[in-house]
Amino acid sequence: MASLEGIQSKTQEIRDLTRMERTGAQSHIRGLGLDDSLEPRKISQGMVGQIEARRAAGIIMKMITQGKIAGRAILIGGQPGTGKTAIALGMAKSLGEDVPFTMLAGSEIFSLEMSKTEALIQAFRKSIGVRIREEAEIIEGEVLEIEIDKSVQSGAKSGKITLKTTDMEAIYDLGQKMIESIQKEKIQAGDIITIDKASGKISKLGRSIARSGDYDTVGSSSRFVQCPEGELHKRKEVVHTVTLHEVDVINSRTQGFMALFAGDIGEIKQEVRDQIDTKVSEWREEGRAEIVPGVLFIDEVHMLDIECFSYLNRALESESAPIVIMATNRGMTKIRGTNYMAPHGIPLDLLDRLLIIQTTPYNEKETQQILQIRCQEEDVEISDKALKLLTKIGMETSLRYSIHLITTANLVAIKRKSPEVDVEDVRRVYGLFIDIKRSSKFLQDYQSEFLFYEADESTDKDVEMA
Repeated sequence: MASLEGIQSKTQEIRDLTRMERTGAQSHIRGLGLDDSLEPRKISQGMVGQIEARRAAGIIMKMITQGKIAGRAILIGGQPGTGKTAIALGMAKSLGEDVPFTMLAGSEIFSLEMSKTEALIQAFRKSIGVRIREEAEIIEGEVLEIEIDKSVQSGAKSGKITLKTTDMEAIYDLGQKMIESIQKEKIQAGDIITIDKASGKISKLGRSIARSGDYDTVGSSSRFVQCPEGELHKRKEVVHTVTLHEVDVINSRTQGFMALFAGDIGEIKQEVRDQIDTKVSEWREEGRAEIVPGVLFIDEVHMLDIECFSYLNRALESESAPIVIMATNRGMTKIRGTNYMAPHGIPLDLLDRLLIIQTTPYNEKETQQILQIRCQEEDVEISDKALKLLTKIGMETSLRYSIHLITTANLVAIKRKSPEVDVEDVRRVYGLFIDIKRSSKFLQDYQSEFLFYEADESTDKDVEMA
């Protein structure tokens, strides 16, 4: 089994990867938009309206941060386009990066090349963090002098660095990698640095306050820190958060942490998980680690079947279970895999365990505010009249449809070399892309001309009544 230090260093490499940011459907969400007393602001952090739902979500979030709601489940229910996913993402942003947050669509369970319960187990363990504490030996001091020599024959570099604190001074030999790190960080005399003795990593903390008068080496973004006191060699506590699933993968594959990038993780043996759970329990008893219950968000939860619901019932009773947030837009419907009707398509025994948060449709003013936020997020200039027309379209059709028209209308405006989207651009794309109501009417009017038309007169009457 991988050591504590090995897990920490390997997962740190994963964390350091550069992430690509894209403008997505919910990329404007920055949090729940609550003040310090957990009262929702009308417009804040990308959130608009849904005052009661956000207030309830804020209370849940507070309980999560205090560790008082592990192993519980929350259901966010409401009509399509009422911000259920936005509230869940707002909770994730408010909790911060240290709390694991996993998103899963109910339909994903059936498309993975593994059993349904295995997919749920992996999702659960992705949502459970282990906060590992360890003491690292470091050298911390102010750079007095750096000497770097290059061999004429081999071209190899060698050097020395002189560091000091308020109490002592010492000279250290530099290897090839450390010299490259110093040159990369542009470290010079007067900088305060730390050197990790285990990995040799050099970190620049800032400039010494004593060198604040050296205008040639000080920029507008320079950070000044005090010269360290005491010994150069120190022990410092370092905290890292990894998920149980990451530890599972590292210990179950021959390629170690590289298996996280392979995509084909497959099923993990229960024996491996039992060994890891035992090891984590030992770390907890030694005070080297603690469990951090995260959040598992299951969208379209009505797509799960009776077997998945049975597993969720049992898994929520586990000691280290995460907080499970579910979302659905269904009313009374059949539980998948059975002929029984139930609210939201969820068995009654599981519903009894849930705290239910309800979302309501947005009014006209809130719809306009959301569209305005989306225009800012997509960097689209739009006239007031065009925004009002988009709002009207959103109220008559759906909010999602009117949001889709923003980018397409902007492309039409760019084509006619206009600096902003106007009413004629919105009308143009409204005619090009039809909404669900116009699409349904078209199918009803011309359904007999489509391939495999098998509807009878009773079906036509049902369609008209609907």
